[in-house]
Amino acid sequence: MSTSVAGAVAKRAPRPTSQFGALGAHVDRADPCTMVIFGAMGDLTKRKLFPALYQLAAEHLLAPEFAVIGIGREPGDTDDSFREKMRAALQESDEVRHFDDEVWKKLAQQIYYCGGDASEEAAYQGIEQKLNLIEKDRAPEDRNRFFYLAVPPSVFQTIVRHLASSGLVPRRDDPAARPWARIVVEKPFGHSLETACQLNALVLSLFAEHQVYRIDHFLGKETVQNVLVFRFANSIWEPLWNRQWISHVQITAAEAVGVEARGKYYEEAGVVRDMFQNHLLQLLALTAMEPPPGMTADAVRDEKVKVLKSVRWLTPESIPSSAVRAQYTAGVAGGNLVAGYRDEPDVARNSQTPTYAAVRFHIDNWRWRGVPFLLRSGKRMAKRYSEIAVTFQAPPHLMFGGNGQGELQPNVLVLRVQPNEGISLNFQVKVPGAAVALTQELEVAPVDMDFSYTEAFGETTAPAYETLLLDVMIGEMTLFTRSDEVEAAWKIIDPLLLHWESHPANPMPTYPAGSWGPAEADRLISLDGARWRTPI
Repeated sequence: MSTSVAGAVAKRAPRPTSQFGALGAHVDRADPCTMVIFGAMGDLTKRKLFPALYQLAAEHLLAPEFAVIGIGREPGDTDDSFREKMRAALQESDEVRHFDDEVWKKLAQQIYYCGGDASEEAAYQGIEQKLNLIEKDRAPEDRNRFFYLAVPPSVFQTIVRHLASSGLVPRRDDPAARPWARIVVEKPFGHSLETACQLNALVLSLFAEHQVYRIDHFLGKETVQNVLVFRFANSIWEPLWNRQWISHVQITAAEAVGVEARGKYYEEAGVVRDMFQNHLLQLLALTAMEPPPGMTADAVRDEKVKVLKSVRWLTPESIPSSAVRAQYTAGVAGGNLVAGYRDEPDVARNSQTPTYAAVRFHIDNWRWRGVPFLLRSGKRMAKRYSEIAVTFQAPPHLMFGGNGQGELQPNVLVLRVQPNEGISLNFQVKVPGAAVALTQELEVAPVDMDFSYTEAFGETTAPAYETLLLDVMIGEMTLFTRSDEVEAAWKIIDPLLLHWESHPANPMPTYPAGSWGPAEADRLISLDGARWRTPI
């Protein structure tokens, strides 16, 4: 059965800002600003950034003075050729809900290109000249800029040094100072705890914390933003949200695709760096955190850091019974026969890089002591989906005989992150019928109460990058990770990475492409008397 929302909205009203971080904020649109994208010809720019900018333009959320400059190493490109490439990308994008030529024509006039090698100092002189030309008619206080690093992590340090030394991003210790200058850094932020600390030290020696937006696109998803609203705006859950009533929590991020053309990157990252250190630990923190004193960026991030610091560290002694790694082998995915991980391009034939991991974490604080948080993620799984599943304690006594005795399943609350974003609650009901009068036994069955954003509000939710880019433009940082938050997450993950790297799997556990993962992961969760959830 599904919920019905009275007066469900046929069309989403324009969102002035994130529905998570700036609740109660009142702005008509983003600040006047110029966005500078390093890596303008890359996949991220074409698939995510420009579709997000187009949607913001379609919803009239960009300032009239807004402009975007793409930085690339293609010297033959011009403003016009860059615009044509971005138009083609938008028309192919599945994140553009409806391509309107009039919206594009207006946005295209605000798109520019600047050739240059971001590793060389000379490129920043060209960028400054282009910025001065674009912003010459703006008031000084409206010459706001943010620089998006849509580039490999190997060049992060070079770019931030040049942005500081060139004066394009001067340090601003006062968050209210105008014009503002900000940088946006994609994950992964560091390759280990040591490198993350080094990168943080460099960045914070050049810029103030409020100028640095470390982006995790999972935090822009509607259900993720709604976790705290669901928890703290509905008093029914708070008394139950603890070790007394919750048996365990499962957090899953399953991907149906393989590594595709990213074998070289994946060999360096693996599933733990790619998914656990950022996405999954962020979901854990939001699920487990205490109520913040207010919905401000630092108040929310303070509570997330407290949770991450309370996660029990994995040790060489505990890792074998608390974590599982595996690689996908050849199998059938989407009706097609697909190769195994070690047969993918740019992957070593004896690779030890896991494409799947399942890890049991414990949070050593008053609320969660003894409640396992079971996190898993994998490539080439049976279906693409991400969710937080909170399983409550089973009833202490089952008085229903026959079909019900010993068979009742505990209640499960599921927050679906993707696809079909929404929330469902599973509970038991009596099956209709008069048989009970004859057998004196009740027949019991599980049902779901389901809320879907699409059904309730009449349209699909906004893509994550649309929300996140708008937040950068208005200076809302709740959905972005802070330096101490990044380091706290790495402290949890680093022992696992170091142990696995120093103890190669022999043999490496495997699972067929198109399956739900290795048998070893099923045995891991069975230690807690549970089974992995699978979507219908």
